[in-house]
Amino acid sequence: MAGRAPLFPEAPRPLLFAHRGLSSIAPENTMAAFRLARERGVPGLELDIHLLASGELAVVHDADAMRTCGQSLRFEDATLGDVRALDAGSWKGSAWSGEPVPLLAEVFEEFGDSIYYDIEIKGRTLADTGIAAALARLVADFRLEARVAASSFNPVTLARLKPLAPRIPTAAIWCDEPDMPWYLRRGEGRWLARCDYLKPDRRLVRRPGNGARGRFSDSRRRRPVVPWVVDDGAEARELLAAGCVGLVSNDPSALDLDGHRSA
Repeated sequence: MAGRAPLFPEAPRPLLFAHRGLSSIAPENTMAAFRLARERGVPGLELDIHLLASGELAVVHDADAMRTCGQSLRFEDATLGDVRALDAGSWKGSAWSGEPVPLLAEVFEEFGDSIYYDIEIKGRTLADTGIAAALARLVADFRLEARVAASSFNPVTLARLKPLAPRIPTAAIWCDEPDMPWYLRRGEGRWLARCDYLKPDRRLVRRPGNGARGRFSDSRRRRPVVPWVVDDGAEARELLAAGCVGLVSNDPSALDLDGHRSA
């Protein structure tokens, strides 16, 4: 497709994203997890964002704070003050007690253009919540268009982002689990969102040995493919050999991919 936004063309391959930071060790989506990924030489961060009621973009996966913060607070109804009072680390262990929920602006301030980002936009509603516009503004404010990609299970949100930030490559995410709408379980969201790259569940990438589940292919359109979440080194090497350009992993530094790296 003409005009497709390139996916970090100057970055070495494979592209490697630490899933919610180095979440195999540190509490997910915290500055501690992001810093640990950087310390271990991981070149990219995958993280999730919700739009707070007060207008900030908070870096957090779930719609509410119960699992990671022990509070029955919906982030889309929360203010910055509400979020500042949360402890996002104790659930992972006492060593992480007091880790705050970061804002995306704070992540950009600390890491800048030293890494690349896959920012997953959360939210299932088809209504315009303003999250796409907020992300486009923040990326422009930090001049990070060349270092940011955006992905989502919600193709409507991605379609809304594209005219606001045409330089940011976008990806549809999908799986074939029951909580995924049946009409999006084979990556149909890529057509509605006019995506630049693709993020299927790793089990859906067609490759030798994974049978009927590996039914996904995008050979005609040749969009880059970055599957999630890959934590086994042998599987990672198999996916790269099958043509994937990158991987999302809970610990990319442990995958032993030296033979698959390119400058």
